[in-house]
Amino acid sequence: MQSLSHLPSPHFFILSLFLFSTLSCLTVTAATCHVDDESGLLAFKSGITSDPSGKLNSWSPGTDCCKWYGITCGDNNRVTTITFNGQPDNSTTFLSGTISPSLSKLHSLNGIYLQDTGTLSGTFPSSLLTLQNLQYVYIENNKLSGRIPGNIGDLTGLVAFSVAGNSFSGPIPSSVSKLTQLIQLKFGGNLLTGTIPIGIQQLKNLTFLDLGPNRLTGTIPDFFSSLTELRILRLSHNKLSGTIPPSISLLSSNLIYLELGHNALTGQIPNFLGKFHGLDTLDLSWNRLSGTVPKSFGNLTKIFNLDLSHNILVDPFPEMNVKGIESLDLSYNGFHLGEIPKWVTSSTIIYSLKLAKCGIKTNLDNWKPVETYFYDYIDLSENEVSGSPVGLLNRTNYLVGFWVEGNRVRFNMESLKFPKTLKYLDLSRNLVFGKLPVAISGLEKMNVSHNHLCGKIPATKFPASAFVGNDCLCGPPLQPCKV
Repeated sequence: MQSLSHLPSPHFFILSLFLFSTLSCLTVTAATCHVDDESGLLAFKSGITSDPSGKLNSWSPGTDCCKWYGITCGDNNRVTTITFNGQPDNSTTFLSGTISPSLSKLHSLNGIYLQDTGTLSGTFPSSLLTLQNLQYVYIENNKLSGRIPGNIGDLTGLVAFSVAGNSFSGPIPSSVSKLTQLIQLKFGGNLLTGTIPIGIQQLKNLTFLDLGPNRLTGTIPDFFSSLTELRILRLSHNKLSGTIPPSISLLSSNLIYLELGHNALTGQIPNFLGKFHGLDTLDLSWNRLSGTVPKSFGNLTKIFNLDLSHNILVDPFPEMNVKGIESLDLSYNGFHLGEIPKWVTSSTIIYSLKLAKCGIKTNLDNWKPVETYFYDYIDLSENEVSGSPVGLLNRTNYLVGFWVEGNRVRFNMESLKFPKTLKYLDLSRNLVFGKLPVAISGLEKMNVSHNHLCGKIPATKFPASAFVGNDCLCGPPLQPCKV
Protein backbone atom coordinates (compact mmCIF):
# COMPACT_ATOMS: atom_id res chain seq x y z
CA MET A 1 0.00 0.00 0.00
CA GLN A 2 1.33 3.41 -0.93
CA SER A 3 2.10 5.64 2.09
CA LEU A 4 0.51 9.05 2.43
CA SER A 5 3.87 10.76 1.96
CA HIS A 6 4.08 9.41 -1.58
CA LEU A 7 0.64 10.57 -2.67
CA PRO A 8 0.46 13.43 -5.11
CA SER A 9 0.18 16.75 -3.30
CA PRO A 10 -3.44 17.67 -4.33
CA HIS A 11 -4.82 14.28 -3.21
CA PHE A 12 -2.97 14.48 0.04
CA PHE A 13 -4.45 17.91 0.74
CA ILE A 14 -8.01 16.73 0.02
CA LEU A 15 -7.66 13.59 2.14
CA SER A 16 -6.15 15.56 5.01
CA LEU A 17 -9.01 18.06 4.88
CA PHE A 18 -11.56 15.19 4.87
CA LEU A 19 -9.95 13.49 7.86
CA PHE A 20 -9.71 16.77 9.77
CA SER A 21 -13.36 17.61 9.09
CA THR A 22 -14.52 14.14 10.10
CA LEU A 23 -12.54 14.19 13.33
CA SER A 24 -13.79 17.70 14.11
CA CYS A 25 -17.40 16.63 13.68
CA LEU A 26 -16.89 13.60 15.88
CA THR A 27 -15.28 15.77 18.55
CA VAL A 28 -18.14 18.32 18.51
CA THR A 29 -20.77 15.60 18.56
CA ALA A 30 -19.15 13.91 21.51
CA ALA A 31 -18.90 17.17 23.41
CA THR A 32 -22.46 18.33 22.87
CA CYS A 33 -24.20 15.50 24.76
CA HIS A 34 -22.51 13.64 27.56
CA VAL A 35 -23.32 9.94 27.48
CA ASP A 36 -24.81 10.06 31.00
CA ASP A 37 -26.99 13.05 30.15
CA GLU A 38 -28.29 11.39 27.00
CA SER A 39 -28.97 8.13 28.84
CA GLY A 40 -30.77 9.88 31.71
CA LEU A 41 -32.90 12.05 29.45
CA LEU A 42 -33.89 9.19 27.15
CA ALA A 43 -34.92 7.20 30.24
CA PHE A 44 -37.07 10.17 31.28
CA LYS A 45 -38.65 10.13 27.81
CA SER A 46 -39.34 6.40 28.07
CA GLY A 47 -41.28 7.04 31.30
CA ILE A 48 -43.63 9.45 29.51
CA THR A 49 -46.70 7.63 28.21
CA SER A 50 -48.46 10.58 26.58
CA ASP A 51 -47.07 13.74 24.99
CA PRO A 52 -49.89 15.12 22.80
CA SER A 53 -48.06 18.31 21.88
CA GLY A 54 -44.95 16.42 20.74
CA LYS A 55 -42.55 18.23 23.05
CA LEU A 56 -40.28 15.17 23.24
CA ASN A 57 -40.11 14.54 19.49
CA SER A 58 -36.74 16.28 19.31
CA TRP A 59 -35.28 13.92 21.90
CA SER A 60 -33.53 11.48 19.56
CA PRO A 61 -30.46 9.32 20.31
CA GLY A 62 -27.24 10.54 18.74
CA THR A 63 -28.39 14.15 18.37
CA ASP A 64 -27.32 17.20 20.33
CA CYS A 65 -29.31 16.94 23.56
CA CYS A 66 -28.44 20.55 24.36
CA LYS A 67 -30.79 21.46 21.51
CA TRP A 68 -33.64 19.24 22.68
CA TYR A 69 -36.90 20.86 23.73
CA GLY A 70 -36.81 22.02 27.36
CA ILE A 71 -33.10 21.37 27.84
CA THR A 72 -30.43 23.91 28.75
CA CYS A 73 -26.72 23.14 28.97
CA GLY A 74 -23.84 24.88 30.70
CA ASP A 75 -20.41 25.88 29.42
CA ASN A 76 -19.18 22.30 29.79
CA ASN A 77 -22.05 21.06 27.58
CA ARG A 78 -23.58 19.19 30.51
CA VAL A 79 -27.33 19.47 31.04
CA THR A 80 -28.16 22.06 33.71
CA THR A 81 -31.94 22.50 33.50
CA ILE A 82 -35.03 20.58 32.41
CA THR A 83 -38.08 22.75 31.77
CA PHE A 84 -41.64 21.75 30.84
CA ASN A 85 -44.42 24.28 31.40
CA GLY A 86 -47.95 23.22 30.56
CA GLN A 87 -51.13 25.26 30.45
CA PRO A 88 -53.71 24.35 33.13
CA ASP A 89 -56.66 24.87 30.78
CA ASN A 90 -55.13 23.04 27.80
CA SER A 91 -54.72 19.28 28.20
CA THR A 92 -52.77 19.03 24.93
CA THR A 93 -49.82 20.64 26.77
CA PHE A 94 -49.78 17.94 29.48
CA LEU A 95 -47.36 15.06 29.97
CA SER A 96 -48.51 11.71 31.33
CA GLY A 97 -46.32 9.09 32.93
CA THR A 98 -43.76 8.96 35.72
CA ILE A 99 -40.46 10.71 36.42
CA SER A 100 -37.59 8.31 35.73
CA PRO A 101 -35.04 7.74 38.52
CA SER A 102 -32.36 7.87 35.80
CA LEU A 103 -32.36 11.66 36.06
CA SER A 104 -29.76 11.03 38.77
CA LYS A 105 -27.26 10.58 35.93
CA LEU A 106 -27.45 14.31 35.16
CA HIS A 107 -24.72 15.27 37.61
CA SER A 108 -24.65 18.93 36.57
CA LEU A 109 -28.40 19.41 36.89
CA ASN A 110 -29.10 22.74 38.56
CA GLY A 111 -32.85 23.05 38.07
CA ILE A 112 -35.87 20.92 37.22
CA TYR A 113 -39.09 22.70 36.28
CA LEU A 114 -42.09 20.43 35.63
CA GLN A 115 -44.91 22.92 36.08
CA ASP A 116 -48.59 22.57 35.16
CA THR A 117 -47.83 19.44 33.17
CA GLY A 118 -51.09 18.04 34.52
CA THR A 119 -50.91 14.27 34.69
CA LEU A 120 -47.41 13.25 35.75
CA SER A 121 -47.91 10.68 38.50
CA GLY A 122 -45.97 8.38 40.80
CA THR A 123 -43.95 9.31 43.87
CA PHE A 124 -41.37 12.03 44.36
CA PRO A 125 -38.22 11.05 42.37
CA SER A 126 -35.97 10.39 45.36
CA SER A 127 -33.05 9.80 42.98
CA LEU A 128 -32.86 13.59 42.67
CA LEU A 129 -31.55 13.66 46.25
CA THR A 130 -28.15 12.50 44.98
CA LEU A 131 -27.71 15.58 42.77
CA GLN A 132 -25.68 17.94 44.90
CA ASN A 133 -25.69 20.72 42.26
CA LEU A 134 -29.48 20.92 42.37
CA GLN A 135 -30.74 24.36 43.44
CA TYR A 136 -34.22 24.71 41.96
CA VAL A 137 -36.98 22.09 42.10
CA TYR A 138 -40.42 23.10 40.81
CA ILE A 139 -42.59 20.01 40.34
CA GLU A 140 -45.92 21.82 40.53
CA ASN A 141 -49.55 21.07 39.64
CA ASN A 142 -49.22 17.44 38.68
CA LYS A 143 -50.57 14.22 40.21
CA LEU A 144 -47.61 13.03 42.25
CA SER A 145 -48.49 11.26 45.49
CA GLY A 146 -46.98 9.43 48.41
CA ARG A 147 -44.73 11.06 50.99
CA ILE A 148 -42.15 13.76 50.55
CA PRO A 149 -38.82 11.99 51.22
CA GLY A 150 -37.76 12.24 54.86
CA ASN A 151 -34.18 12.98 53.79
CA ILE A 152 -35.08 15.93 51.57
CA GLY A 153 -32.75 17.90 53.84
CA ASP A 154 -29.79 16.22 52.10
CA LEU A 155 -30.16 18.71 49.24
CA THR A 156 -28.53 21.45 51.27
CA GLY A 157 -27.86 23.59 48.20
CA LEU A 158 -31.56 24.06 47.39
CA VAL A 159 -32.61 27.67 46.83
CA ALA A 160 -36.21 26.94 45.85
CA PHE A 161 -38.30 23.83 46.49
CA SER A 162 -41.89 23.55 45.34
CA VAL A 163 -44.15 20.52 45.04
CA ALA A 164 -47.32 22.61 45.24
CA GLY A 165 -50.49 21.33 43.59
CA ASN A 166 -49.96 17.57 43.84
CA SER A 167 -51.40 14.88 46.14
CA PHE A 168 -48.55 14.35 48.58
CA SER A 169 -49.61 13.05 52.00
CA GLY A 170 -48.03 12.46 55.38
CA PRO A 171 -46.09 15.02 57.42
CA ILE A 172 -43.75 17.77 56.31
CA PRO A 173 -40.29 16.20 56.86
CA SER A 174 -38.43 17.73 59.80
CA SER A 175 -35.25 17.62 57.72
CA VAL A 176 -36.42 20.72 55.81
CA SER A 177 -34.68 22.58 58.65
CA LYS A 178 -31.36 21.72 56.95
CA LEU A 179 -32.32 23.59 53.77
CA THR A 180 -30.92 26.84 55.10
CA GLN A 181 -30.29 28.33 51.63
CA LEU A 182 -33.98 28.21 50.72
CA ILE A 183 -35.65 31.37 49.50
CA GLN A 184 -38.90 29.65 48.45
CA LEU A 185 -40.65 26.69 50.13
CA LYS A 186 -44.01 25.72 48.63
CA PHE A 187 -46.02 22.71 49.82
CA GLY A 188 -49.49 24.15 49.16
CA GLY A 189 -52.24 22.26 47.37
CA ASN A 190 -51.47 18.81 48.77
CA LEU A 191 -52.87 16.48 51.46
CA LEU A 192 -50.15 16.93 54.07
CA THR A 193 -51.00 16.26 57.71
CA GLY A 194 -49.42 16.85 61.10
CA THR A 195 -48.09 20.10 62.49
CA ILE A 196 -45.89 22.82 61.02
CA PRO A 197 -42.26 21.83 61.82
CA ILE A 198 -40.64 24.22 64.25
CA GLY A 199 -37.39 23.71 62.30
CA ILE A 200 -38.67 25.97 59.54
CA GLN A 201 -37.42 28.80 61.74
CA GLN A 202 -33.90 27.86 60.58
CA LEU A 203 -34.71 28.97 57.04
CA LYS A 204 -33.77 32.58 57.63
CA ASN A 205 -33.55 33.47 53.93
CA LEU A 206 -37.15 32.54 53.15
CA THR A 207 -39.15 35.11 51.22
CA PHE A 208 -42.00 32.77 50.21
CA LEU A 209 -43.60 30.17 52.51
CA ASP A 210 -46.68 28.37 51.17
CA LEU A 211 -48.19 25.54 53.26
CA GLY A 212 -51.82 25.67 52.17
CA PRO A 213 -54.18 24.18 51.20
CA ASN A 214 -53.32 21.03 53.16
CA ARG A 215 -54.64 19.26 56.25
CA LEU A 216 -52.17 20.64 58.78
CA THR A 217 -53.25 20.84 62.42
CA GLY A 218 -52.04 22.44 65.63
CA THR A 219 -51.17 26.06 66.17
CA ILE A 220 -49.14 28.41 64.00
CA PRO A 221 -45.62 28.35 65.52
CA ASP A 222 -44.50 31.65 67.00
CA PHE A 223 -41.20 31.52 65.12
CA PHE A 224 -41.41 34.45 62.73
CA SER A 225 -38.70 36.48 64.49
CA SER A 226 -36.29 34.29 62.47
CA LEU A 227 -38.13 34.75 59.17
CA THR A 228 -38.12 38.51 58.75
CA GLU A 229 -37.34 38.32 55.01
CA LEU A 230 -40.76 36.81 54.29
CA ARG A 231 -42.79 38.60 51.63
CA ILE A 232 -45.46 35.94 51.10
CA LEU A 233 -46.97 33.77 53.87
CA ARG A 234 -49.73 31.37 52.87
CA LEU A 235 -51.21 29.04 55.49
CA SER A 236 -54.83 29.11 54.27
CA HIS A 237 -57.12 26.08 53.93
CA ASN A 238 -55.75 23.94 56.75
CA LYS A 239 -57.06 22.99 60.19
CA LEU A 240 -54.85 25.33 62.19
CA SER A 241 -56.13 26.55 65.55
CA GLY A 242 -55.14 29.00 68.26
CA THR A 243 -54.46 32.70 67.87
CA ILE A 244 -52.42 34.64 65.34
CA PRO A 245 -48.89 34.51 66.83
CA PRO A 246 -47.34 37.80 68.03
CA SER A 247 -44.06 37.32 66.13
CA ILE A 248 -45.89 37.86 62.81
CA SER A 249 -45.68 41.54 63.78
CA LEU A 250 -41.95 41.38 62.96
CA LEU A 251 -42.77 40.79 59.28
CA SER A 252 -44.28 44.24 58.79
CA SER A 253 -41.34 45.64 56.80
CA ASN A 254 -41.46 43.14 53.94
CA LEU A 255 -44.69 41.13 53.98
CA ILE A 256 -47.09 41.81 51.11
CA TYR A 257 -49.30 38.68 51.21
CA LEU A 258 -50.71 37.26 54.46
CA GLU A 259 -53.20 34.45 53.91
CA LEU A 260 -54.53 32.62 56.98
CA GLY A 261 -58.09 31.99 55.80
CA HIS A 262 -60.10 28.77 56.09
CA ASN A 263 -58.68 27.54 59.39
CA ALA A 264 -60.02 27.50 62.96
CA LEU A 265 -58.16 30.50 64.35
CA THR A 266 -59.62 32.24 67.38
CA GLY A 267 -59.10 35.43 69.35
CA GLN A 268 -59.03 38.97 68.04
CA ILE A 269 -57.40 40.42 64.95
CA PRO A 270 -54.09 41.81 66.24
CA ASN A 271 -53.69 45.56 66.25
CA PHE A 272 -50.16 45.20 64.83
CA LEU A 273 -51.54 44.27 61.39
CA GLY A 274 -52.19 47.98 60.92
CA LYS A 275 -48.40 48.45 60.72
CA PHE A 276 -48.13 46.39 57.53
CA HIS A 277 -48.10 49.45 55.30
CA GLY A 278 -47.03 47.54 52.19
CA LEU A 279 -49.64 44.80 52.55
CA ASP A 280 -51.29 43.91 49.25
CA THR A 281 -53.46 40.96 50.36
CA LEU A 282 -54.89 40.04 53.76
CA ASP A 283 -57.08 36.94 54.03
CA LEU A 284 -58.42 36.01 57.47
CA SER A 285 -61.70 34.55 56.20
CA TRP A 286 -63.53 31.45 57.47
CA ASN A 287 -62.04 31.43 60.97
CA ARG A 288 -63.52 32.12 64.41
CA LEU A 289 -61.99 35.53 64.93
CA SER A 290 -64.04 37.79 67.18
CA GLY A 291 -64.19 41.35 68.46
CA THR A 292 -63.73 44.46 66.37
CA VAL A 293 -61.46 45.16 63.45
CA PRO A 294 -58.59 47.33 64.77
CA LYS A 295 -58.75 51.06 64.03
CA SER A 296 -55.14 50.71 62.86
CA PHE A 297 -56.52 49.18 59.63
CA GLY A 298 -56.96 52.78 58.55
CA ASN A 299 -53.19 52.71 57.91
CA LEU A 300 -53.47 49.98 55.26
CA THR A 301 -53.53 52.45 52.40
CA LYS A 302 -51.98 50.09 49.85
CA ILE A 303 -54.15 47.04 50.42
CA PHE A 304 -55.81 45.67 47.29
CA ASN A 305 -57.43 42.46 48.54
CA LEU A 306 -59.12 42.25 51.95
CA ASP A 307 -61.14 39.21 53.04
CA LEU A 308 -62.49 39.08 56.61
CA SER A 309 -65.65 37.11 55.75
CA HIS A 310 -67.20 34.31 57.80
CA ASN A 311 -65.90 35.24 61.24
CA ILE A 312 -67.59 36.59 64.39
CA LEU A 313 -66.47 40.21 63.98
CA VAL A 314 -68.67 43.06 65.19
CA ASP A 315 -69.12 46.81 64.79
CA PRO A 316 -67.71 49.34 64.46
CA PHE A 317 -65.84 48.75 61.22
CA PRO A 318 -62.93 51.23 61.01
CA GLU A 319 -62.66 54.06 58.54
CA MET A 320 -60.32 52.91 55.79
CA ASN A 321 -58.07 55.10 53.65
CA VAL A 322 -57.56 52.71 50.76
CA LYS A 323 -56.60 54.39 47.51
CA GLY A 324 -57.99 51.63 45.29
CA ILE A 325 -59.43 48.32 46.47
CA GLU A 326 -59.54 45.40 44.01
CA SER A 327 -61.50 42.84 46.03
CA LEU A 328 -63.35 43.17 49.34
CA ASP A 329 -65.27 40.53 51.29
CA LEU A 330 -66.73 41.36 54.72
CA SER A 331 -69.67 38.96 54.42
CA TYR A 332 -71.28 37.03 57.25
CA ASN A 333 -69.98 38.75 60.33
CA GLY A 334 -71.87 41.00 62.74
CA PHE A 335 -71.34 44.24 60.81
CA HIS A 336 -74.04 46.89 60.26
CA LEU A 337 -72.34 49.12 57.70
CA GLY A 338 -75.47 50.98 56.63
CA GLU A 339 -74.06 51.92 53.23
CA ILE A 340 -71.44 50.65 50.84
CA PRO A 341 -68.22 52.36 52.03
CA LYS A 342 -67.10 55.42 50.07
CA TRP A 343 -63.59 54.00 49.62
CA VAL A 344 -65.21 51.11 47.77
CA THR A 345 -67.50 53.27 45.63
CA SER A 346 -64.56 55.47 44.59
CA SER A 347 -62.26 52.60 43.55
CA THR A 348 -61.49 52.54 39.83
CA ILE A 349 -59.96 49.04 39.90
CA ILE A 350 -62.45 47.01 41.92
CA TYR A 351 -63.55 43.68 40.45
CA SER A 352 -65.03 41.83 43.44
CA LEU A 353 -67.39 43.25 46.08
CA LYS A 354 -68.96 40.89 48.61
CA LEU A 355 -70.92 42.45 51.47
CA ALA A 356 -73.51 39.76 52.20
CA LYS A 357 -75.35 40.22 55.50
CA CYS A 358 -73.46 43.40 56.34
CA GLY A 359 -76.46 45.61 57.23
CA ILE A 360 -76.41 47.47 53.89
CA LYS A 361 -79.47 49.74 53.38
CA THR A 362 -78.60 51.10 49.94
CA ASN A 363 -80.99 51.94 47.11
CA LEU A 364 -79.20 50.70 43.99
CA ASP A 365 -80.70 53.50 41.90
CA ASN A 366 -78.70 55.94 44.03
CA TRP A 367 -75.47 53.97 44.23
CA LYS A 368 -73.09 55.37 41.63
CA PRO A 369 -69.71 53.62 41.73
CA VAL A 370 -66.95 55.42 39.86
CA GLU A 371 -66.14 52.31 37.81
CA THR A 372 -68.35 49.33 36.96
CA TYR A 373 -66.64 48.03 33.82
CA PHE A 374 -64.29 45.58 35.59
CA TYR A 375 -66.72 44.06 38.08
CA ASP A 376 -66.54 40.25 38.12
CA TYR A 377 -68.41 39.52 41.34
CA ILE A 378 -71.03 41.45 43.34
CA ASP A 379 -72.67 39.86 46.38
CA LEU A 380 -75.15 41.96 48.37
CA SER A 381 -77.26 39.06 49.69
CA GLU A 382 -79.30 39.27 52.90
CA ASN A 383 -79.25 43.04 53.34
CA GLU A 384 -81.88 45.77 52.98
CA VAL A 385 -81.02 46.69 49.41
CA SER A 386 -83.78 48.17 47.26
CA GLY A 387 -84.11 49.75 43.83
CA SER A 388 -82.98 48.29 40.51
CA PRO A 389 -79.56 46.83 39.66
CA VAL A 390 -80.16 47.13 35.91
CA GLY A 391 -78.32 50.43 35.51
CA LEU A 392 -75.33 48.97 37.35
CA LEU A 393 -75.22 45.52 35.76
CA ASN A 394 -75.82 46.68 32.20
CA ARG A 395 -72.60 48.69 32.45
CA THR A 396 -70.45 45.68 33.40
CA ASN A 397 -68.63 43.80 30.67
CA TYR A 398 -66.98 40.98 32.60
CA LEU A 399 -69.57 40.11 35.25
CA VAL A 400 -69.27 36.48 36.38
CA GLY A 401 -71.53 36.39 39.43
CA PHE A 402 -74.29 38.55 40.93
CA TRP A 403 -76.00 37.63 44.19
CA VAL A 404 -78.72 39.77 45.77
CA GLU A 405 -80.79 37.11 47.54
CA GLY A 406 -83.13 38.23 50.32
CA ASN A 407 -83.47 41.95 49.63
CA ARG A 408 -86.15 44.28 48.21
CA VAL A 409 -84.72 44.66 44.73
CA ARG A 410 -87.40 45.44 42.11
CA PHE A 411 -86.94 45.50 38.31
CA ASN A 412 -88.18 43.98 35.07
CA MET A 413 -86.19 40.82 34.38
CA GLU A 414 -86.44 41.38 30.64
CA SER A 415 -84.47 44.63 30.93
CA LEU A 416 -81.35 42.89 32.30
CA LYS A 417 -78.45 42.43 29.89
CA PHE A 418 -76.58 39.13 30.21
CA PRO A 419 -72.86 39.46 29.46
CA LYS A 420 -71.27 36.34 27.95
CA THR A 421 -69.13 35.94 31.07
CA LEU A 422 -72.08 35.59 33.48
CA LYS A 423 -72.19 32.18 35.22
CA TYR A 424 -73.90 32.73 38.58
CA LEU A 425 -77.10 34.65 39.30
CA ASP A 426 -79.16 34.64 42.51
CA LEU A 427 -82.15 36.99 42.61
CA SER A 428 -84.24 34.88 44.99
CA ARG A 429 -86.58 36.41 47.58
CA ASN A 430 -86.95 39.82 45.96
CA LEU A 431 -89.56 41.75 43.97
CA VAL A 432 -88.39 40.93 40.44
CA PHE A 433 -91.12 40.81 37.77
CA GLY A 434 -91.53 40.19 34.02
CA LYS A 435 -90.54 37.15 31.96
CA LEU A 436 -87.39 35.03 32.06
CA PRO A 437 -85.08 35.69 29.08
CA VAL A 438 -83.69 32.74 27.11
CA ALA A 439 -80.20 33.85 28.18
CA ILE A 440 -80.64 32.19 31.59
CA SER A 441 -80.07 28.85 29.86
CA GLY A 442 -76.36 29.63 29.56
CA LEU A 443 -75.81 30.08 33.31
CA GLU A 444 -74.10 27.50 35.53
CA LYS A 445 -76.04 28.32 38.69
CA MET A 446 -79.21 30.35 39.03
CA ASN A 447 -82.00 31.01 41.52
CA VAL A 448 -84.97 33.31 40.82
CA SER A 449 -87.37 31.73 43.32
CA HIS A 450 -89.87 33.75 45.37
CA ASN A 451 -90.32 36.76 43.11
CA HIS A 452 -93.14 37.97 40.83
CA LEU A 453 -92.03 36.42 37.55
CA CYS A 454 -94.48 35.14 34.93
CA GLY A 455 -94.54 33.22 31.66
CA LYS A 456 -92.94 30.08 30.28
CA ILE A 457 -89.57 28.97 31.66
CA PRO A 458 -86.91 28.64 28.90
CA ALA A 459 -85.31 25.21 28.57
CA THR A 460 -82.73 24.93 31.37
CA LYS A 461 -80.98 22.34 33.53
CA PHE A 462 -82.06 23.98 36.81
CA PRO A 463 -84.30 22.24 39.38
CA ALA A 464 -87.78 23.36 40.41
CA SER A 465 -86.36 24.97 43.55
CA ALA A 466 -84.75 27.63 41.34
CA PHE A 467 -88.21 28.79 40.13
CA VAL A 468 -90.77 28.13 42.88
CA GLY A 469 -92.72 30.87 44.63
CA ASN A 470 -93.32 33.12 41.62
CA ASP A 471 -96.67 34.52 40.47
CA CYS A 472 -97.17 32.55 37.27
CA LEU A 473 -94.05 30.81 35.97
CA CYS A 474 -94.90 27.61 34.13
CA GLY A 475 -93.37 24.82 32.09
CA PRO A 476 -90.69 22.28 33.07
CA PRO A 477 -89.54 21.83 35.78
CA LEU A 478 -92.79 23.42 37.14
CA GLN A 479 -96.37 22.69 36.14
CA PRO A 480 -97.27 22.80 32.43
CA CYS A 481 -98.35 26.11 30.94
CA LYS A 482 -102.06 26.48 30.23
CA VAL A 483 -102.90 26.48 26.53
